[in-house]
Amino acid sequence: MTRILAIALLLTTLFPWCASAQQAATSAAQSTETPLVTDQEIQLLRQDIQSGRKQVVAINMALTDSEAQKFWPVYDSYAAEASKINDTKVAVIKDYAAHYQNLSDEQAQSMVKKWTDADQALVQLRLKYFSQFQKAVSGVKAARFFQIDRRISLLVDVQLSSSIPLATP
Repeated sequence: MTRILAIALLLTTLFPWCASAQQAATSAAQSTETPLVTDQEIQLLRQDIQSGRKQVVAINMALTDSEAQKFWPVYDSYAAEASKINDTKVAVIKDYAAHYQNLSDEQAQSMVKKWTDADQALVQLRLKYFSQFQKAVSGVKAARFFQIDRRISLLVDVQLSSSIPLATP
């Protein structure tokens, strides 16, 4: 339980901008001169999240030296592919932020489809990599990794969801 709290605290420190994001998003939508968050800031935030995610995984996996030598290269490949999928989510969020106050039905449908497709791609990625992790560590440790990965993803999704304003009908 302590480790779960550590994850939550880590993620809340990685998202200091979430508390006032809805107010800022509203202000940004009213003023089109300056974007709410720049692409560079998004990239830095994503790097921080990846670094924090790797630290949380390392703490919670309790790998032997032999396991670590096999595990981390697989993890790095998995994380790189997951990052590409998450690029889609970032693009959807940016598109939504630019249009949420005047969202058409077609835009809403397109965004929901893109977001859902990205979620499905992450599920498929997990299924693809399970056997690779299982070769690097035991099946139980591979399952443990995906439990940790899923918890972190859920925490990130909660943080993002709580900071994104609802669509304006």
